Amino acid sequence: MKIWVDADACPKVIKEILFRVAQRCKIEVILVANQYIRTPPSLYIKTIQVVAGFDVADNKIVQELSEKDLVITADIPLAYEVIGKGGVALNPRGQFYTRENIEGHLARRNFMEELRSGGVQTGGPPPINQGDRQAFSNQLDRFLAKNKIV
Repeated sequence: MKIWVDADACPKVIKEILFRVAQRCKIEVILVANQYIRTPPSLYIKTIQVVAGFDVADNKIVQELSEKDLVITADIPLAYEVIGKGGVALNPRGQFYTRENIEGHLARRNFMEELRSGGVQTGGPPPINQGDRQAFSNQLDRFLAKNKIV
């Protein structure tokens, strides 16, 4: 099993948690981005830099992931594809996207996209806070324990 990271938009604090997990659990963490991503030296942390373009990093993750791999992303369409391919998707706030909830997430995302395209100012998500970091870390630990990786 590998952990894939949609790294262009992944908060730094979440990447730091993943770097520690890679070392502690000896699990491969692969960051995919269209820009250079600084990582600590490690046998378990890898980066893939893709060309800039719409969904290029997302497409690379979907192309490379295997069933049961974990993908860290806040991108709902990417999470939808990951689930469809048998992977597991976790967002940086510690919420798993599942077969049961992904359709609702997609509907909300599409509705907000329609509002924005119509000129409505919807604002963005709030910054990651300590509670989000803790929720992410806890869910990641539970996932790793469930899959006998810790």
